[in-house]
Amino acid sequence: MEAELIPGLPEEIAWECLARVPFVNLGAARAVSKLWKRSIESAPFHGLRKSTGVADSVVAVSQAQIPENEPVHPSPSLYRLSFLDPATGAWSCAPPVPGGHRSLPRFCQIVSVGCELVVVGGWNSRTWAASDEVHIYDLARNSWRTGAPMPGPARSFFACAGSPERRMVFVAGGHDESKNALRSALAYDVTSDAWVRLPDMARARDECCGVLARDAFQVLDGYSTEAQAQFMRNAESFDVNAWRWGPVEEEKLDEAVCPRTRVVGGDGRMYMCLKSRGVAALKEGEGWQTVAELPDDMRVALQMVAWQRGLIVLGSGNKSRDQVVYVLDLKTGKKPGKWRRLDLPREFSGHVQAACSFRI
Repeated sequence: MEAELIPGLPEEIAWECLARVPFVNLGAARAVSKLWKRSIESAPFHGLRKSTGVADSVVAVSQAQIPENEPVHPSPSLYRLSFLDPATGAWSCAPPVPGGHRSLPRFCQIVSVGCELVVVGGWNSRTWAASDEVHIYDLARNSWRTGAPMPGPARSFFACAGSPERRMVFVAGGHDESKNALRSALAYDVTSDAWVRLPDMARARDECCGVLARDAFQVLDGYSTEAQAQFMRNAESFDVNAWRWGPVEEEKLDEAVCPRTRVVGGDGRMYMCLKSRGVAALKEGEGWQTVAELPDDMRVALQMVAWQRGLIVLGSGNKSRDQVVYVLDLKTGKKPGKWRRLDLPREFSGHVQAACSFRI
């Protein structure tokens, strides 16, 4: 006789119950039985979570590990994949990358492609050389696998964005090992585990930002080899359907800011942290409009990420190295709510270098 998912309950009701287990508890749920593990790792399970509206919107970060029993925050060089549920403030972490790796690459990029997270590039944590490695974390199976390496030239600080619908990752710009800004661009097909080269951008862009909006891979800002750290404040967009770059959009950005503080929100608008006015949103026909001032203790090493209901900003204050996390709820047609500070367990108080959000 086949075992029941939950003894005494009809199978349909049992599935409804299991589907409501929060993401941070799925690891424990997998360990209950082989049947639960098989069910949780199945496509119907995740389809049910999304169709019934119980899927969690979660943030994934590349975060410095805090050694146990340290009296103060050190300057660690080991990074791991951590998860934050903004609705509850609960934290968890993924298992370590298998093989000889003890750490995610420093300055790597993390993007979401459905039920998988793709970690691209960065610097080797031991040699500090530019990495071409690709690591894929399966959220449903709680497991890692290695993807095809990113084609050369070796690049750092490039623009990157993921398309969950197409299961593709787009990469553009950055600089090579000689610090030359790059015009070249790539796309990685997660399903076929293959890279393809895209047409070059019109301009070389180092330390640029990548976002995906309305089937367009937008590469924002950056600077040329000759103009180090003189950000251009313009943008180029790659039309994924037409498979070509559009014209350069001059003065696209209100000001030059850190690439890690520009995101596309759940409402389709672009948001960025401005130096003078806090968080601003780009409204069609109206330019950049301030939506919220940043909290006083959130000024340094900022990292912003969009999630289903709003924005999350991670960083630290001007006089303290302590990490803080704030959530700003955004409701369509209404003014944003107040910033909500989340408790930060010491184990998850390490510096964050990359972030993305996903629904599962």
